[in-house]
Amino acid sequence: MLLTGTYPRTLDDKKRMTLPRRLRELLQEPTTLFLAPGPDQSLWVYTQQALERLAEKLERTPTKPETRVFELLHFAQTEAIDVDRSGRILIPDRLLQLAGLKHEVVLIGVRDHLELWDAERWQNYLAQNASRFDRVAEAAFASG
Repeated sequence: MLLTGTYPRTLDDKKRMTLPRRLRELLQEPTTLFLAPGPDQSLWVYTQQALERLAEKLERTPTKPETRVFELLHFAQTEAIDVDRSGRILIPDRLLQLAGLKHEVVLIGVRDHLELWDAERWQNYLAQNASRFDRVAEAAFASG
């Protein structure tokens, strides 16, 4: 499954966010998702299958100190969260604070997972990096 797109969202007073219907359908109406800390003060949102694929990939990765640190910090802070009948998820306080999420957030499809960003931080990220797109695209696809 390929996850793409940018979805502006809001957190309600109870720190819940409604997943867009299109994403819920693409994810096959999940009843549980997993929230984990991600880079750039974001939260990564996984299905169980995607999280298991990440674990399997790490299992095949040569053992390095960085891999162990990532595994400990990532998996120890990952939380299973329920998706209610209305398609809402409750963001746990600890992860909400870790990502600095306020009322306005953005949900972004990034290949095999979703990322949840504070809307202002996402706009700053775009402003800082959009002009580099051509260069990073060339570097990302350069053989070698």
